[in-house]
Amino acid sequence: MIKLIIALIEPEIPQNTGNIARLASAVGAQLYLVGILGFSLSDKYLKRAGMDYLDKAVIKHIPSLDDFYSKIDEKTFFISTKGNKPYTCIPRDAEMLVFGSEGGGLPKYIYQTYHEKLFRIPMKSGIRSLNLASSVAIASYHICAQQNFTGLN
Repeated sequence: MIKLIIALIEPEIPQNTGNIARLASAVGAQLYLVGILGFSLSDKYLKRAGMDYLDKAVIKHIPSLDDFYSKIDEKTFFISTKGNKPYTCIPRDAEMLVFGSEGGGLPKYIYQTYHEKLFRIPMKSGIRSLNLASSVAIASYHICAQQNFTGLN
């Protein structure tokens, strides 16, 4: 099985989170929703985007950023437009990918403390960012490929 945790820090858009939950269930990843959420977990848009896959997703809400920070270890990596290296350079033993909110990105603490663990998804100059769900899919499938798609058909 794939060993991967996808962590979203303070996600704001339920449709993105539902789509990401669907992705997590498809690859067997856990989904951590961290901090204050911009929606209710019973939101109809979250459920619609997750379709009938939400019950197959392993979702954990971690209400406190400090509680989440204690879970960061050497196998945790961050995806941000402020990263210096492309996501394809994430080490093979990565087990957790962390993404910031749609509007605010990652907390300042992460940029200051983990700058060497920040990776980006390359794109043309002048493009601010990709959709959060698209970014999660790109980076998550890279990790799945590094793990030889173990347990996936």
